[in-house]
Amino acid sequence: MSRKLLPKQFLPLVTDRTLLQDTAARLAGIPDCAAPVLVVNQDHRFLAAEQMSEIGVKPGAIILEPVGRNTAPAIAAAATWVSELQPDALLLVLPSDHMVRDVSTFHAAVGTARKAAENGFLVTFGIKPTTPATGYGYIESGEPLENVPGAHRIRRFVEKPDAAAARGFLRSADYFWNSGMFLFEATRFLEELRHHRPDMLECVERSISSSAKDIDFLRLDEGAISACPSESIDYAVMEHTARGAIVKGDFGWSDVGSWSTLWDIGEKDANGNVVAGDVALADAQQCYVRADGRHVSLLGVEDLLVVETDDAILVASRDRAQDVKGVVDKLAQNNRTEHLCHSRVYRPWGYYESVDTGERYQVKRLMVKPGQSISLQLHHQRAEHWVVVSGRARVTRGDEVLELEANQATYIPIGMKHRLENAGPAPLLVVEVQSGGYLGEDDIVRFEDRYNRK
Repeated sequence: MSRKLLPKQFLPLVTDRTLLQDTAARLAGIPDCAAPVLVVNQDHRFLAAEQMSEIGVKPGAIILEPVGRNTAPAIAAAATWVSELQPDALLLVLPSDHMVRDVSTFHAAVGTARKAAENGFLVTFGIKPTTPATGYGYIESGEPLENVPGAHRIRRFVEKPDAAAARGFLRSADYFWNSGMFLFEATRFLEELRHHRPDMLECVERSISSSAKDIDFLRLDEGAISACPSESIDYAVMEHTARGAIVKGDFGWSDVGSWSTLWDIGEKDANGNVVAGDVALADAQQCYVRADGRHVSLLGVEDLLVVETDDAILVASRDRAQDVKGVVDKLAQNNRTEHLCHSRVYRPWGYYESVDTGERYQVKRLMVKPGQSISLQLHHQRAEHWVVVSGRARVTRGDEVLELEANQATYIPIGMKHRLENAGPAPLLVVEVQSGGYLGEDDIVRFEDRYNRK
């Protein structure tokens, strides 16, 4: 379900909202909390903006990364932007793909961390282990902080341990899972980064100073950020600073890292099964089953993961959930596309989804949101037939402009400039039939685009 163009933070895996939306909603009730700053890959900018709009959140900024450079540069970009507006600001740093069940206890932990951060500490949230997990890094806590009950100095960071070490950490009261969440003064973090990784900070500062306004986004300079070292905040700062602190987080946290995790945290039936969608079970036990579109039945099985989408199905032993990455790697090696995108591909104007494909033809369903349009474009190797299913379309076809209603159609020859706009108040649904010798998405020349795509 998590694809390159639609990763897990944009999916509703735990609640009816996406993980990103749950993360933003979790901020409500924290005193003095300003509008969130999002740092996203440029390919996901419209998804992030739309999902924030759906829950009524207006970000303080959406910073675009032309290339990913791990968490330290991303956090440094946000800290630089925020500190220029408010030098004494505190940053609460939250990965957008985590789950927190007990929000009020999370807020209390943030309050404790805030006191430590106001005293100049860089605070991380440690999760008390519930299993001897070997997939997490660990943090050993040290002596308590003076005047900040509930906060301790960090004694050391521990890489992902072997099973024996993890069992020892589980028995100890001093070891915690490294959650990847932080709270600190923006300027304090930048000072630490300047001390430990000045080369990284110099690249980030150049990427901000040379950034470009792109509609409602702030696009980091690609040359500067591409030259930046790629490193996590733990390696760049937290493992070296003398001002590191840890606050225990006992608030039902999960990083939603695998399908087996969703089984762990899901609501189970009498036989230990967790299901989502149109699922029927007969003599099945301890399974996780998710049906995204079609009906799925299981009979006489145990400890399975079954995940159905419209273009792919996964069946795996529940104890092999961490090995799904190997399956994805094989898809990439075989030049397949299932790991890149779903059959429904989201665009800033709406979405398209493939309905049928064959020799020299492809059928798609398009949805254009009210007031939106595709770019003015042409194709060198394919023609297109558009049939309006519902809504009102305005079609630019060469030098003419057509208004089409439901059950009306038009034809776009190879090489003709064209554009499709939604001219009505409701979503515009169109069936597109492509024909030609090459039907790839890269056969497109854009002349005008309101979303500033190349």
